[in-house]
Amino acid sequence: MTIVDGVQVDLKPEELKQAEKMLRKKPNAVEVGMIDIMWSEHCSYKSSRPILKLLPRKGARVVVGPGYDAGVVDIGDDYVAVFKIESHNHPSAIEPYNGAATGIGGIIRDILCMGARPIALLDPLRFGSLKSPHSRWLFKYVVKGIADYGNCTGIPTVRGEVEFDESFESNCLVNVTCVGIAKKGDIFLAEAKYPGDAVVLAGGSTGRDGIHGVTFASRTLTEESEEDRPAVQVGDPFTKKLIIDATLEILKTGFVHGLKDLGGGGLTCASSEMANKGGTGIDIEVSKVHLREKGLTPFDIMLSESQERMLFIVDPSGVETVTGILNKYGLAWSNVGKVTESNHVNVFSNGSLVAKVPAKLLAEAPIIERKVEKPSYIDTLQAVEKPPMPEDLSEILIKLMASENIASKEWVYRQYDHEVGVRSVVKCGEGDAGVLRILGEDKGIAVSSDCNSKHCYLDPYNGGAGAVAESCRNVAAVGALPIAIVDGLNFGNPEKADVFWQFKEAVRGISDMCKIMQIPCVGGNVSFYNEDEVTKKAVKPTSIVVALGVLNTLKNIITLTFKNVNDYVVLLGETLSEMGGSEYYYSIYGIEGGIAPKVDMQREKSTIDLVLSAIQKNYVNAAHDCSKGGLGAALSLMSIKSNHSIEIDLSKINMGNLRLDELLFSESNSRFIVTTPESNVDNLLKLAKTRGVPAYRIGNVSSSSRVVFRYEDNEIVNCDLKDIKTAWEKTIPSFMGR
Repeated sequence: MTIVDGVQVDLKPEELKQAEKMLRKKPNAVEVGMIDIMWSEHCSYKSSRPILKLLPRKGARVVVGPGYDAGVVDIGDDYVAVFKIESHNHPSAIEPYNGAATGIGGIIRDILCMGARPIALLDPLRFGSLKSPHSRWLFKYVVKGIADYGNCTGIPTVRGEVEFDESFESNCLVNVTCVGIAKKGDIFLAEAKYPGDAVVLAGGSTGRDGIHGVTFASRTLTEESEEDRPAVQVGDPFTKKLIIDATLEILKTGFVHGLKDLGGGGLTCASSEMANKGGTGIDIEVSKVHLREKGLTPFDIMLSESQERMLFIVDPSGVETVTGILNKYGLAWSNVGKVTESNHVNVFSNGSLVAKVPAKLLAEAPIIERKVEKPSYIDTLQAVEKPPMPEDLSEILIKLMASENIASKEWVYRQYDHEVGVRSVVKCGEGDAGVLRILGEDKGIAVSSDCNSKHCYLDPYNGGAGAVAESCRNVAAVGALPIAIVDGLNFGNPEKADVFWQFKEAVRGISDMCKIMQIPCVGGNVSFYNEDEVTKKAVKPTSIVVALGVLNTLKNIITLTFKNVNDYVVLLGETLSEMGGSEYYYSIYGIEGGIAPKVDMQREKSTIDLVLSAIQKNYVNAAHDCSKGGLGAALSLMSIKSNHSIEIDLSKINMGNLRLDELLFSESNSRFIVTTPESNVDNLLKLAKTRGVPAYRIGNVSSSSRVVFRYEDNEIVNCDLKDIKTAWEKTIPSFMGR
């Protein structure tokens, strides 16, 4: 850290020199504070920008791509879907309830400021093992923060995922996604284009909470990080609900030329980015900002990240109309400035100029070229020896279903109101993706978030590609065509060459998979410095991908539950001996190593296309992608959720050199389990053959109470479905006390 004009900043000495050169003077306290937050890793992406250029950003459906608050894609019939992912990792690691809650608040504002109505939330989460009291505390209050905030705003949390791993013990990962809907012509951009326009700050009052929030997020956690608790913002979901309704009403007036939420970087970020995008400047009079407490300085006001605030760029003739609507909703507001031709953000306090910084200097931080070096652990872990073949695979299956990462997450989603708003079509846990209807239309969208951090750790390239593949598979499994993704990239310290190698490889994998799938990445988030200075332990690289798909009709949505006894069970795709990073290796043997699953990208696309075609032809009654826990876990889950058993003959599958435990528990990509009635099974198999996708009729849905896997004449698994269900259901509630 550096002291400048009595202010402590995180700017490196060389960055400070560069800022002085660009300003042509030494910055004062307010100016250096503004530069500090805008040049933080969290705001500027100064390490990641060169790598993120690898991602495909364009496509026929892209309306707004990366660079704005959220991505916008055309879903047909004059509608667009707006979606974004953000992280709130450091705040949640220090203060889990408010850290998670304000993460939800921020992502909702990202959607709202594009002019869209937020309609759904997703929450990809990562924690240490539940055996740890600290991890249980984080888990409990992160989930409660998300639940309380989302439920109060009336926005359902329709999908998510939770992974547990010791690497997340100190640095939990709290990523949140929001999805919105709008008419194509109603989209707004965060730009201030017209000099003379008024700058209206609306919503929550400004206080000291959240000051230095983005710089705090751009540091590794230390023993002193608890002192950063004041950098964690405090949310107010009831005010947020009013802001949503008021903003949507204000936008209909036609007087708003641009708007942006005040999240990371607060008033400094919102004003400088809007001015820079619009090619203008902005004057701010901080004495007009409505405050929560006395004694705030211009430095405090410009850096505060107090929640529930929006910045409107308003035609001067419409200020009275806009503020009248704010008054109607009981929302505080301040006319704090105007758009200028200066290309600077000028900050005044009672008429005196206290800061003058070019908008471009703030919004376009210098790029840092990071060194890359392959970590030494990868080759060592990939060479790990296989464990012995277990004697009792029935016992192994039950243990696997009870493992933290496969066990039921109902404890999480039952705390969410996931059906509020009448848009939810598929309930949590019933399908591979959340499905939301477009009101008044026979169409919908599907969303899923996915990543296997253990796979990313062993092979970041295929881990990144696999996250895209799995997310798209989940969307396709309900019958939706994947059309776009956003990515949430969570890594350790980018100043370390091996961490930056992980990041670069993961982005390469995501990019290559997107290109084969012919879908763009329309936005995302990078979270670095997820590392503990005390233990020197970084999180496993976690490349979360949220895929969004379109359903042109809601009449043939597919869920994962078996529908009819005697339906045939068909496995699509090949199973390979790729056990590295598998739940089987980790939860049964404590092994982290091995060869992680590769992604045959063309086969992945062919398999997804096959499933979508089969669903359209009404060949499919149930579908579930085969991923964590492999074939054994996937079929067991389908049995649990439908209360129907199965009779499976594994000898129908091309085994090659696979052992039986590998056939059951490998997590190879490009696989689905589908069920089909006898009348359509031959049609499905023929369709798979014409598409070049391996397909195996491996058994039937059974009326018995047993889950049975045979190989030739031998029963290798024979479990009572009740025993599997009990094991699957009890793990998380037993840790969490209910």
